[in-house]
Amino acid sequence: MSEDGLITIAGKFPVKQTLDRLEADLKAKGITVFARIDHAAGAASVAMPLRPTELLIFGNPKAGTPLMQSNQTIGIDLPLKILGWQDADGKVWLTYNDPSWLGRRHRLDSGTNASINALATMLATLFNAAAG
Repeated sequence: MSEDGLITIAGKFPVKQTLDRLEADLKAKGITVFARIDHAAGAASVAMPLRPTELLIFGNPKAGTPLMQSNQTIGIDLPLKILGWQDADGKVWLTYNDPSWLGRRHRLDSGTNASINALATMLATLFNAAAG
């Protein structure tokens, strides 16, 4: 993790395929996918170039509500998001907010530590599987 609270992992598949894999895994685990935003398509719609860049927004009220009960400001960072993007060398990356950093950012009480740790573990497992 870096100071900015972002975790970035390398992907082995194109952005679209990586997020397709992740979306399927999230849904299979009963996690709601709220939206998928194709930033490159948005850029193309205004005749501007952008390498493949997609954002997946997802969450689960059972996991998120206790965090908001601790401090409602975490709602600005929920539902969770992951960004799939391709760099100038053609390498694919997945970037997301470190749940532990979110807990510190919003000064969640220590009673949420187990939930935050479980969330961090689950996300890392899902994201690494999708990345290949």
